[in-house]
Amino acid sequence: MDVQINPRELTGTIDAIASKSMAHRLLICAALCPGPTTITCTTTSKDIEATIACLEALGARVVREGDQLKVTPIPGTSATDNRRQATTGALLDCGESGSTLRFMLPVACALGCNASLTGHGRLADRPLSPLYEELIAGGCDLSEQGSFPLATSGTLRAGRFELPGNVSSQYISGLLLASPLLDGPSEVCVTEPVESRPYVNLTTSALRSFGVHVEEIRDVNAAGQRVTRFVVSPATPYTSCGQITVEGDWSNAGFWLAAGALGEGVSVSALDLASRQGDRSMLAALAKLGARVERSGDTASVSAGAPCACEMNVSDFPDLVPPLAAVAALAPGTTRLTGCGRLRLKESDRIETVCAGLSALGANITSEGDEIVIEGREALDGGEVDAANDHRIAMMAAIAATRCTAPVTIHGAECVQKSYPAFFEDYAKLGGLVTREG
Repeated sequence: MDVQINPRELTGTIDAIASKSMAHRLLICAALCPGPTTITCTTTSKDIEATIACLEALGARVVREGDQLKVTPIPGTSATDNRRQATTGALLDCGESGSTLRFMLPVACALGCNASLTGHGRLADRPLSPLYEELIAGGCDLSEQGSFPLATSGTLRAGRFELPGNVSSQYISGLLLASPLLDGPSEVCVTEPVESRPYVNLTTSALRSFGVHVEEIRDVNAAGQRVTRFVVSPATPYTSCGQITVEGDWSNAGFWLAAGALGEGVSVSALDLASRQGDRSMLAALAKLGARVERSGDTASVSAGAPCACEMNVSDFPDLVPPLAAVAALAPGTTRLTGCGRLRLKESDRIETVCAGLSALGANITSEGDEIVIEGREALDGGEVDAANDHRIAMMAAIAATRCTAPVTIHGAECVQKSYPAFFEDYAKLGGLVTREG
């Protein structure tokens, strides 16, 4: 599907959609409890549905009733026994969701159910090392990585798992989600600094909601490196919290807040202003780029201020780079975004596709290794952008279109279904002029 956008600034108030990052975690925790859980989740997406499909393939049941997801867990041996008896030999289709793959792989290994995992798009190409090697060292057999289906056999043993901190935080989260299922205390030992640490905090928060305590111990390993040890004891197994709500999503709210920074102002409500989501940093990042930022209750508001360039390390919030780059492209001076390395491993090589997408609209943007350098302009030209099957590139182009002098056509815009199916409907609610083609 192609979408054409006629330039117009966005303004108004929109509710945040449900956080898919937290939805993944809460759904997995709920499926691994002895008792049922009701999760309030006001919106869905292809990524959330992929996690639901995987859990159902393992024997859980998830039924949507309005805004609520009624989760009946994977069967167990009794109402009080936390041992889950997952369906043997299930095929888990992770769609294009990296979170689903990296969370469900260690969970499947911990369940010992000889599952196979598959996916689509670039998912097979996205790395699994060193998580892959740690699972094998923990007693599991895995088929060769880099192609699907990825077959698992054996049962993961309790023990110590070691990961460098400069790899995906999803590996850490996956092992933490699996640890309460093991037959002894386990720890995930991670060298400092830990990239995207806020996402690990989201995981420990979700686990805490389901009765699992994760002890964090700062230490020094035998090589003299500083490490954080995340320790999980089987004395704190999964326990249903009964009811829980998925909080608003800061990652996707970031696009509307970026649009506010480029115009008269946009407000996003239904947000937790004290959230552990790393992408809550969008407010501070936009303020650094000269935007006016206000907070009140559950609402964040951003409007244009005195745009200015800056240097910013984005390693803790890489998903915000597309909207931030769009704002920087219209801020005078030279903006340098550092710590972008993880972006090469997303749905697209997002360093390249951010640069290509904004360049197609007339921005002065280049990459230098794992950094993005932007020379701000007063306005962009408009033109055609290939979304590269990457939802965040499609949304970036739509936000940048608000400050173009000619229409913008986004090719492959249907990719927003991955995380935000109603994106273009909400874009229109804020005054955007959108025409769908094909």
